[in-house]
Amino acid sequence: MSALNVRLPESLHQALRDLAEEEGVSMNQLITQALAEKISALQTESYLQARSQRGSRQKFEAALQYIADSNPEREEDQLS
Repeated sequence: MSALNVRLPESLHQALRDLAEEEGVSMNQLITQALAEKISALQTESYLQARSQRGSRQKFEAALQYIADSNPEREEDQLS
């Protein structure tokens, strides 16, 4: 595991301290979790952008041919 020194504004440090106490975790755990969530979100966005480049309208329409032409059973699933 690596150590990292980070300079934070006092207001952010206090908010971190308060939230960690509310959650019953250490500040280190809270920072680690928050960073992991942010990295995951950014990587997901990059993955979806790259994945979208591999798609094609022609393949999408071909796949639609395998779907039955029917209305959804649940009212909330129907298009207006």
